[in-house]
Amino acid sequence: MSPQQGEPSPLAGKRIVLGVTGGIAAYKAIEISRRLVDAGAHVVPIMTEAAQHFVGTTTLSALASEPVQTELWHNPTTPIPHTEVGQGADLIIVAPATAKAIAAYRMGYSHDLLQNTLIATRAPVIVCPAMHTEMWEHPSVVDNIAVLRERGVHIVDPESGRLAGGDVGAGRLASPESVVAAAERVLGSRDLAGTTVIVSAGGTREPIDSVRVIANRSSGKQGYAVAAEAASRGALVTLVSTVTLPVPSGVEIVAVETAAEMQEAIESRSASTDVIVMAAAVADFRPVSVADHKLKKRDGAPQIVLESTPDILAGLGAAKPAGQVLVGFAAETNDLVANAQSKLERKHLDLIVANDVGAPSVGFAHDTNAVTLLRPDAEPVEIDLAAKRDVARAVINTIVEIRAAAEIETQTGKI
Repeated sequence: MSPQQGEPSPLAGKRIVLGVTGGIAAYKAIEISRRLVDAGAHVVPIMTEAAQHFVGTTTLSALASEPVQTELWHNPTTPIPHTEVGQGADLIIVAPATAKAIAAYRMGYSHDLLQNTLIATRAPVIVCPAMHTEMWEHPSVVDNIAVLRERGVHIVDPESGRLAGGDVGAGRLASPESVVAAAERVLGSRDLAGTTVIVSAGGTREPIDSVRVIANRSSGKQGYAVAAEAASRGALVTLVSTVTLPVPSGVEIVAVETAAEMQEAIESRSASTDVIVMAAAVADFRPVSVADHKLKKRDGAPQIVLESTPDILAGLGAAKPAGQVLVGFAAETNDLVANAQSKLERKHLDLIVANDVGAPSVGFAHDTNAVTLLRPDAEPVEIDLAAKRDVARAVINTIVEIRAAAEIETQTGKI
């Protein structure tokens, strides 16, 4: 087994222009820039004159990959900054994009550095509108957005929520997570386009009484990372979750609590699903009887009789339709590979992701993980300690390999 690093983000090494226009949501561009840089991108920031009323250039310059550019004229780096920046970009993101900036882009009104750069590029463009609801719903803005979509511009629709004036409605800039996810979709592989994927995440909770539960320490972070990665590569993802984390962009969420609820949610969808990734930590036992009221301490310690919960993964393996890829997770504290290999075979899995949850910075609650990937008739692959999203990328890459190999085998059999 030769250890490998987690797979890098599709943004790694990419040159991304981040255009910031003059809206109150300009402060979110700081976090967007940080996330892009953390993913390995080289961020070239451009701020309009109006944007500088909301965010200082020093802050964005410090967190981007190079100093902010603001001038079309008198630019100290080049006499033609718009063509140089536009031609060298792999992607341009405008966040926030005001109604004025959207109108100018639609018309080709090249009055400042950002608009000139947008017109002087052949790179894909992501526009992230942000404005008050009345502006977002105005017919001229609706028409401008429709025209940009028709031209192939990627639009990250604003969210609904509290706006700058204190009112609530549509028009709030999409979250930094959603913006970066959109960038990953544009620049990343689309090797799961149209594929249906179910991912489970979190630890199930089995009630003892109306207050207390039997639970485990799973945070759900790895499952959410797998769901986000699959969605970024074009999959239609359903996330069956017991935890409340930010839902990845483009992912359908199904909230459950117990093992029985998770079983029903997954099995009712499994027959028509191409890939199932069981990242959740499903409780092995549950109380035989559940009190309908809170048990009082003064009554003494209750005698809790346990029974086994349904083995969701084994059931899915036994009923797996032809062509479906089934992935399990194994959180172990000893004999990692041997225990995972046994689970792989017993439950008829195509892939199992095993990790030693007793190791430092691995598993539950951490933002990092180190795993071993095991497949039938293949050597185990170790993934060294890496961010959970990078681990998720390695898992999804392996799923893509499994599906490609199955497709080749099918085609060979037809010849």
